[in-house]
Amino acid sequence: MDNATIWEWVGYLASVVVAISLMMANIKKLRWWNLIGAALFVAYGLAIDAIPVALVNFFIVLIDAYYLVKLYKADSHMKDSTEL
Repeated sequence: MDNATIWEWVGYLASVVVAISLMMANIKKLRWWNLIGAALFVAYGLAIDAIPVALVNFFIVLIDAYYLVKLYKADSHMKDSTEL
């Protein structure tokens, strides 16, 4: 299997992971799966010299990370509130 074929499979895997993310009812799971899929697309985009693909998916990774931090902070705050 040559290098181009491997990266093609990474692109397919990224597509499947993003599709799986969109089936999640739990927002945390959706964000995690989407972050992983977008990160795979960043690697894929860089590997095939498709900079627009890499850039938009890097932006998506940042968005997912931002909202995951926000979600986990909110959960932590809720947990602290119930312990009082």
